[in-house]
Amino acid sequence: MKKKKLDPERQRQKEGRVWQIWGPYLSERQWGTVREDYSPHGTAWDDLPHDHARSRAYRWGEDGIGGFSDYKARICLSVALWNGKDPILKERMFGLTNAQGNHGEAVKEIYYYLDGTPTQSYLRMLYKYPQAEFPYRWLVEENGCRSTKQPEFDVIDTGLFDDDRYFDVEIEYAKADPEDILLRITAHNRGPDDAEIHVLPHIWFRNTWSWSDSGLRPALSLDGGSGVRLHHPQLGEWRMDFDGAQDIYFCENESNAERLWGVDNATPYPKDAVHARVVEGRVDAVNPAQAGTKAAAHFRFTVRGGGSATVRARLRRHPARPGPFEDFEAMFSRRRSEADQFYAVLQRDVSDPEARSIQRQALAGMVWTKQFFHYDVWRWMAGDPRQPPPPIERLHGRNHEWTHLFNEDVLSMPDKWEYPWYAAWDLAFHCLPITLIDCEFAKRQLILMTREWYMHPNGQLPAYEWALSDVNPPVHAWATWRVFQIDRKQRGGKGDIAFLERVFHKLLLNFTWWVNRKDAKGNNVFQGGFLGLDNIGVFDRSQPLPTGGYIDQADGTAWMAMYSLDMMRIALELALHNKTYEDIASKFFEHFLHIADAITKVGDGGLWDDDDRFYYDCLHMPDDQRVPLRVRSMVGLIPLFAVEVLEPELLERLPGFRRRLEWFLKQRPDLHALVSHWESDSGVGHRRLLSLLRGSRMKALFRRLLDETEFLSPYGVRAMSRVHLEHPFRFEHNGQDFVVQYTAGASNTNLFGGNSNWRGPIWMPVNYLLIESMERFHHYYGDDFKIECPTGSGHLVTILEAANEISRRLQRLFLRDEMGVRPSQGSHPKIQHDPHFRDYVWFYEYFDGDNGRGAGAQHQTGWTGLIAKLIQPPHPGPARKQSSSRGSVKSGKRSAKKDTAVAAAPSPPLFKRRSG
Repeated sequence: MKKKKLDPERQRQKEGRVWQIWGPYLSERQWGTVREDYSPHGTAWDDLPHDHARSRAYRWGEDGIGGFSDYKARICLSVALWNGKDPILKERMFGLTNAQGNHGEAVKEIYYYLDGTPTQSYLRMLYKYPQAEFPYRWLVEENGCRSTKQPEFDVIDTGLFDDDRYFDVEIEYAKADPEDILLRITAHNRGPDDAEIHVLPHIWFRNTWSWSDSGLRPALSLDGGSGVRLHHPQLGEWRMDFDGAQDIYFCENESNAERLWGVDNATPYPKDAVHARVVEGRVDAVNPAQAGTKAAAHFRFTVRGGGSATVRARLRRHPARPGPFEDFEAMFSRRRSEADQFYAVLQRDVSDPEARSIQRQALAGMVWTKQFFHYDVWRWMAGDPRQPPPPIERLHGRNHEWTHLFNEDVLSMPDKWEYPWYAAWDLAFHCLPITLIDCEFAKRQLILMTREWYMHPNGQLPAYEWALSDVNPPVHAWATWRVFQIDRKQRGGKGDIAFLERVFHKLLLNFTWWVNRKDAKGNNVFQGGFLGLDNIGVFDRSQPLPTGGYIDQADGTAWMAMYSLDMMRIALELALHNKTYEDIASKFFEHFLHIADAITKVGDGGLWDDDDRFYYDCLHMPDDQRVPLRVRSMVGLIPLFAVEVLEPELLERLPGFRRRLEWFLKQRPDLHALVSHWESDSGVGHRRLLSLLRGSRMKALFRRLLDETEFLSPYGVRAMSRVHLEHPFRFEHNGQDFVVQYTAGASNTNLFGGNSNWRGPIWMPVNYLLIESMERFHHYYGDDFKIECPTGSGHLVTILEAANEISRRLQRLFLRDEMGVRPSQGSHPKIQHDPHFRDYVWFYEYFDGDNGRGAGAQHQTGWTGLIAKLIQPPHPGPARKQSSSRGSVKSGKRSAKKDTAVAAAPSPPLFKRRSG
């Protein structure tokens, strides 16, 4: 049979990682990060603020608008702009720090990621640049005057875009081959009048020479009238051509020490020389010898109203054949057409054009938010040979116990402005939408998090640079198993066992760390701490409690039950290839049952409240008094994630595992009771169910979950029950009054930096996990088992239909309603209805629980990118019943016992912590 020919983009993927040597790997904000913070007490936002960024050479990375670089960010490209009125050259995105914003840090620019292929053969983004002076001071002052109860003040609110006096700056990259990079910048004047714009494509070397005595310094120099010659000690000889540049300026990527610290400069042409030349008009600011380590081509245009101007540049190996722009437009057309072809295949079963557009933009965000991340904690603490030593305080300060950590990789970022640093548990969620376009990259991301230069020697995974030791939900086993399953379907049924086994062995260390460090009394009820849910609880769970004592956490315990089941399921897959893993699978099954026993008890140490029919955290006071914290929140729904379905074929193929299960259940009848009707094969197709919830408790949680007066919003599932709007939870201790109240959108407290809120909004990752868990429950119970959706409606549906309803509501966040409004994009009429705005989508961090408006980080493509996975219909793939528990749901008749109880197990969640 003739082999089907791959489309060009998939063929490039087959050629391996050579096509990914170059990509959009620059951050949008290197300033204000922990890596660049050399203050005594960890005040990162103040140590390197936005005002210093143009003048100070970075130590650990680079940033820029529409940035592009090699995979170690040694040669960097980006776009700078000037409208003739701004006080500074626009080289990077502007935003507010935590102290400046009334809802925490926030980017104050308008830009969108519109397209991207997995090999970065074609990329497109859009930046909206006002023609009037950019309102830097106004944004700072106005937000500083506003309280947390008032909305943020954004650049769209200044009125600068109201009369269309702005430029749509379209930034595109195309690769002719892996080392031939084409850059096209098109400035569209959306206003009625002629307007001036300066476009300055930059090329420079990341400063790697100022920190050591290696003496290896790269060099740029003018090569002909329109080209720049590059020499790099490691990357060799390159050439950058600019089509019709009026000038090319050169300087050094070195700090302007005179401006920053009042001392002599090491060079008369420091990093901000291009700014000085263009904005201040200082001809002597740039190097007359036309050489250095940073260069910018200067294009000046007066663009008529409704017109546009284009800048073209090309980076290639030297020597390169002449005529760099002869095939330029043809190559862009070809690569863009191939991107269309790639997505046409991916979206062949997505019928709605609007849904296709949303999915493509979400996946473009996953491509654009790849970032080179470099952080060597030991070197950061000890200092560099050619620099003053860091403050002695850092030897015992932030991250001092992570001196083994050495990161120098391209990683998936949640957002390259608000979160220009990986968050290990967020990254696990990113891998799911990434698998739609690039399973190999997703697998590499999961492997990296467990490598010895990431994972702590004690087995803990790093959290994020602000606090590497913070505790995140243990979702990596879930993500690893899901990526394995998706990859297997895409590969025609052949699973990557080497990948699965490699990560599994490292996760054994992480699981042991959890068991040894987060179970205070050794009774299988876990504390966990922060667990990414920010302000959801009565207290900041990452800090010592004001009451003393500790909290037994329903979410921490459920996460560990989930972790046990996910590890069991991976071990069972591995056991099909190596029987040794049957014993390990048995170990995780038993561990799960012990956790299920602990969390299930009514009173006597359990976390289930039989009166409220809900799970609550429990505060242990120093005098051993137990106080349930009756906050009805996502914490009490997370036990639903702990569910796994075992196919009968799988148990038949692993008789050793089955015998061990049956022996254990016989010896421990108390735990056997948790696995109701195990022998009766009561599930559809004789499947077996493991879950933290018996049938009655499962139905009780579903009633809460699907109640529109509590958790079920028109746009998904809220993080907290709306009942707490009128009935806040209060806890008094030593004269202090702690209050938890439903807050639909942005936080009204400054806890966790202020712009993260779990007291009411909709968070995509936990909604996604709820949907997956409900699919697995349906996989066991089948079509005969009905629940009411919404609660109180009298409308009975299958569990799968209820899951699909949640998915539809989540998609409603991004789809236009009958008034042409996308709920997630806010209320500004220009964003909603203007033809140059309305088709572009922001993927916010979270969404208002009442009206769906986006909040938090504006380009949070990381976990909100899961919407791409919800839009995508299930890939048919080959039938593999033994591993279908987390795949598409199979229909089937269930036995007559419709309310049989279950056993116990979990699925994963995700959450984020705000920076300091």
